[in-house]
Amino acid sequence: MFKGSMVALITPMRADGSVDEKAFCELVDWQIKEGTEGLIPVGTTGESPTLSHAEHKRVVEMCVEVAARRVPVIAGAGSNSTDEAIDFARHAKQVGADATLVVAPYYNKPTQEGLFLHFTAIADAAELPLFLYNVPARTVVDISVETVARLAKHRNIVGIKDATANLTRPLHTKATAGADFIQLSGEDHTALAFNASGGTGCISVSANVAPRLCAEMHKAWREGRFAEAMAIQDRLVPLHDAMFCETSPGPVKYAASLLGRGTDHCRLPLAPIAAASKEKVRAAMVSAGILN
Repeated sequence: MFKGSMVALITPMRADGSVDEKAFCELVDWQIKEGTEGLIPVGTTGESPTLSHAEHKRVVEMCVEVAARRVPVIAGAGSNSTDEAIDFARHAKQVGADATLVVAPYYNKPTQEGLFLHFTAIADAAELPLFLYNVPARTVVDISVETVARLAKHRNIVGIKDATANLTRPLHTKATAGADFIQLSGEDHTALAFNASGGTGCISVSANVAPRLCAEMHKAWREGRFAEAMAIQDRLVPLHDAMFCETSPGPVKYAASLLGRGTDHCRLPLAPIAAASKEKVRAAMVSAGILN
């Protein structure tokens, strides 16, 4: 159920900064029609830190409604407050999401025991499949392999989004958490290498603007057409580079705006990307064949 090309959805906004619900719903439908196999609203790429709680919940509701069970929805439900994360997770279950994605608490710097207790409390409260999200570059804390293995024993904790770009991690996680524990890459560049080490897919930023290419790459990999998958990977590398030429989601929202998928507006403290970055994004999209 949770495999292949999955997208960390942007949250399109109007020029005044309000959520563009029409653009978001159109983006979700387009993603599914282009072959995306899973939707992740209100993660980091969806600007969850600057959405109000009401906006956060509304975006999840829209995503579930438009998806209409065609592909799974893994709703972002992370917070550095355990009580807030529980509230988001319970809401996700209530509105029909298929799972939650819960990031390691940021800023607080919990110990490994604190991480274990945090994720356990959320998993106990929501009774919905839960994916851990490990992205130490943003949260400062790293969910250790040993802690992941402890958490994998919980009936509701089914997998992890690993954005460490450390390709020894999926090997060790598979050995300690078991082959049934679902591992999804959270880093576009290493998606295929991650799959080769035990992963089943990628939660992608680039898929916001190149959904068909990302989906075709994962499908080719699953079907054993490795040379074809790697050729698509090579084609996408400049795009992946461009999507992180500045802090995400600035570049990907600009890229989406070039495709008519909302404006390039990000809420402060993210600034509009620089002119040189815009040129880099545009050139990468042309090179990948997704923009004329």
